[in-house]
Amino acid sequence: MSQTDFLGSVGGGGGPRAWAGSSKARGTQRVKQLSDSRIFGADPLSPDNHPWYKGALGEVSVGRILERLGPEWTVLHAVPVGAGTSDIDHVLIGPSGVFTLNTKNHTGQSVWVAGRTLMVAGKKQRHLHNAGYEAARAAKLLTSGANQAVDVTGVVVIVAPKSMTVRERPSGVAVVTDRQLLRWLNGRPTVITPTQKALVAAAAVRAGTWHRNPPAGADAASLQHEFAALRTLVDRARLRRAGWILALLIAAPVVLANLTRIF
Repeated sequence: MSQTDFLGSVGGGGGPRAWAGSSKARGTQRVKQLSDSRIFGADPLSPDNHPWYKGALGEVSVGRILERLGPEWTVLHAVPVGAGTSDIDHVLIGPSGVFTLNTKNHTGQSVWVAGRTLMVAGKKQRHLHNAGYEAARAAKLLTSGANQAVDVTGVVVIVAPKSMTVRERPSGVAVVTDRQLLRWLNGRPTVITPTQKALVAAAAVRAGTWHRNPPAGADAASLQHEFAALRTLVDRARLRRAGWILALLIAAPVVLANLTRIF
């Protein structure tokens, strides 16, 4: 069974490779390493790399949460879709239906939702529109692949927000935080039979269902190792920068005192 015929990150919750296929995780391979300046805490990420790194952290976090789903669920991660490089963060198929998850890492930010409007730190975002589009696209592809009508619900998963206020629930798309996700999924009613679920899952794991020219599967273990190494570098650099700042704050009074004596 070739990797181009079937998607690799599959199973009840996705297992330890839950995040490894992420297009954002693959960005690890193009990070600029500033090794000569590490002693001073130089950031190993270039400014262009920060958005995908933040997104990858969110996908990793949600992927690990999804590992806790039971065996009755089929979970796919970073599903390449269409003809280009787009992907769907997570696709879930279980007793309560079929879902596409659009993960958004808004750590420490306030999120406000009212109908068709979603704002982060006071700025309007297109998360609801994008999640609805992904779900409609997935429904069309799965309906064709399974040869039966497949309804898909789009879900925006907000990772680690400072707060999330929902004034009015959006129509056709769900919005939950990462902490609410499992409870929300497990609390939904059963809407498809095991037979229906098996048919949809069989279509979903075929890469050709989603992409015109399915890419070859990546080495999940290698990607996971590379991303873990990068995360260690980023965290160490942050600690070094904090250490230098603290050292300067401690040394400043001494330097000023000496300068006062001199002048």
